[in-house]
Amino acid sequence: MDNIKHIFFDLDHTLWDFDKNSHQALVDIFAELELGKSIKSFDRFLKKYKEINQRYWNLYRQNKVTKEQVRDGRFKDVLAFFKIEDVQEMGNKMSELYITTSPFKTNLFPNTHEVLTKLKSKYKLHIITNGFVEVQHVKLRESNLKQYFDVVVCSEETGHKKPHKDVFNLAMQLADATPNESVMIGDSYEADVIGGLKAGMKAIWFNPENQYSKKELVQVKCLSELSTLFNI
Repeated sequence: MDNIKHIFFDLDHTLWDFDKNSHQALVDIFAELELGKSIKSFDRFLKKYKEINQRYWNLYRQNKVTKEQVRDGRFKDVLAFFKIEDVQEMGNKMSELYITTSPFKTNLFPNTHEVLTKLKSKYKLHIITNGFVEVQHVKLRESNLKQYFDVVVCSEETGHKKPHKDVFNLAMQLADATPNESVMIGDSYEADVIGGLKAGMKAIWFNPENQYSKKELVQVKCLSELSTLFNI
C-alpha cells in the first residue's frame, strides 16, 4: 500500500455489524408489537424479513425502487406473507420503530476501534456508504466511530449509488485526495471493490465469510489484518 494517504471505508457490514444490530432491533420490535400472537416464531419472521429486505435492497441499488419504498415495503410484504391484519398501519409502525431503533445499536466487527485508532495516527480516514443519510450519522455517533473520520459521504447525496464512480469522486474531492493515494475497503465486491477500482483507487475486500475466491484481489477476513497491510 505504497503512496496511500487516504483510506475510505464502507460502514454497514464492514465496521458496523449490520446483521447483529438489525437482529437485535427486530427482536425488540417483534416483542413490542406482540407479533408472536400471529406469527409462530421470531425465527420464521426473521427468515422471511431477510429474504424480502434483500430483494428490496437489490432493487434499490438498481434504481427500481425509492428509499421510501424500501423502508415501508419490506415490512408490509412480510406482514402480508403472514396474513397479519392492518398491514398498512402495522407496516408503518414497524418501519418507524426500525428507523428509530436499529441505528442506536452499537455492535461493531471485532477490532474495529483498535484498528481505526492505529490507522488514524498515520492516514486520513473517510466513509463512503450507500446507507441513508439520516441513519448513518446516528450509527457513527452512537458507536463512537465519528471521531475517526474526516469525510462521510452517503451515496444518495450524489444522486447515485456505489459502484457509480461519481460517489467515489465526490468523496475524494471532499477529502482532497487523488485516486492513486486512496484505497477503498468494504464488504461488497461489486459496490466497494469494483466501484473503487473503476474510480482509480486501490481496493481491499473485507470478506469475513470467505464468500468466493478472488485470488487477484487484496482481501482480509478480519479487520486486524489491516495492521499488517498498512504496517501499523
